[in-house]
Amino acid sequence: MGLSQCEDSRVSATSLWLVAALCGLTLLIHLAGDGAQSALRFARQSIGAGELWRLLSGHLVHLGWTHLLLNLAGLALVWALVGSVYSGLVWMLVTFAVVFAVDAGLWLLNPGLEWYVGLSGVLHGLLVAGLIGLISAGTSRRNEAIALLVLLLLKLGYEQVAGAMPGSTSLAGGAVVVDAHLYGAMGGLCAALLAVLVTRKPHNH
Repeated sequence: MGLSQCEDSRVSATSLWLVAALCGLTLLIHLAGDGAQSALRFARQSIGAGELWRLLSGHLVHLGWTHLLLNLAGLALVWALVGSVYSGLVWMLVTFAVVFAVDAGLWLLNPGLEWYVGLSGVLHGLLVAGLIGLISAGTSRRNEAIALLVLLLLKLGYEQVAGAMPGSTSLAGGAVVVDAHLYGAMGGLCAALLAVLVTRKPHNH
């Protein structure tokens, strides 16, 4: 993956700062109240009118404290599992690619969706990207990463066939847009494959 053993601590620290910044922004938006959340959520009509910032900020808006805390816990779990796979810069690029994939999917393939909030679609993409990175790196965690990726794919398949996982709608406080999970995962896969190609060290002959 183009990362030496001596770089691992630096990469983890950089990733931690990224996570802290993301958590901080999400909390500030939530504390700002309903007005700010309404102005920042993914809203089709408003985006069509030119409010393009919603394509980014919508992922940081949540339905309530339970929804927010679940997503932040998910973010912490993702970073604990795969946060050291890429450098901070690569993670930033992967994140933007996943956000783009979720936004493009919702905009183009779900035209009846009027609004969307939450980080879950992005989280699915980040996890897929990290697991692909672990598998490609051939580390001792490769088998663990493969098993987790298979479980995640089964979850995505279940959601496409049967809808949201049992209990997730009540926990989130509203309807779960499972398509966002799929779009995020697809974006994470594409971003990871590109990251692997770019960051892989050339073999010496």
